[in-house]
Amino acid sequence: MPTEQRDWYDTPLYYDIVFDDGTLKEADFLEDAYAKYAAPAKGSRHRLLEPACGSGRLALELARRGWEVCGFDGNAHMIAFAKERLATAGLKARLWEDWMQSFTLPKGVKGGFDLAHCLVSTFKYLLQEKDAAECLRRVAASLRPGGVFFLGLHLTDYDREDDEHERWVARRGSIQVVCNTHTWPADRKTRLENLRTRLKITDTGRTHTQETRWQFRTYSAAQMKTLLRKVPELEYLECYDFTYDLTAPRKFDDSYADVLLVLRKR
Repeated sequence: MPTEQRDWYDTPLYYDIVFDDGTLKEADFLEDAYAKYAAPAKGSRHRLLEPACGSGRLALELARRGWEVCGFDGNAHMIAFAKERLATAGLKARLWEDWMQSFTLPKGVKGGFDLAHCLVSTFKYLLQEKDAAECLRRVAASLRPGGVFFLGLHLTDYDREDDEHERWVARRGSIQVVCNTHTWPADRKTRLENLRTRLKITDTGRTHTQETRWQFRTYSAAQMKTLLRKVPELEYLECYDFTYDLTAPRKFDDSYADVLLVLRKR
């Protein structure tokens, strides 16, 4: 069976199936952590901004919980999929195509968001330090004073010499997606790592495989702290991991890979 070279963001349904299992836990954490760390807001309706909203799984869930949701993504297929699922659910969100390092709020959308979030390493697609810093500045400018930004990413062990593999299986109705991710050791000098994801998709009895290759910018804890110092508008408050357990904050160091940073607009 030949493997199709295809950006997995161009097939949002299969991408959504792969990541959907964590949606409720992530949404619960965002709401509970917002209540814990954000300065009190005026009014009862809370506003949320999601850079790189992807297939809209969290946009849908948080809109369902009463949040006023805005979000953007650089992939047109993802935005179309997200808009359709919200419309099907009878929910509203303002979604548009844009890029993390250069996004602007559309006409009619005001800043002053209460919460912003960018989880599961999407931030690492910004391959240049200047773009990463600019993304943080634009998020900070979009938040109200006391609003919070939750940023999740995988830190890199530059001493690792072996490749890493991860595999998981997800299902929705008659569709099964087997996801295999291969990550090569990072280049310490360029701070880039190469990744490959293969999706084996069985849909209505037919199976095909598609493969995506890309690069991430890498961070140690110290490198991430250096970046944050370039954006003093955002105050670092706390760190968690991808268990999304609000009762178990972690040290912001290199002793584990998956960090979830709580940042607040000064």
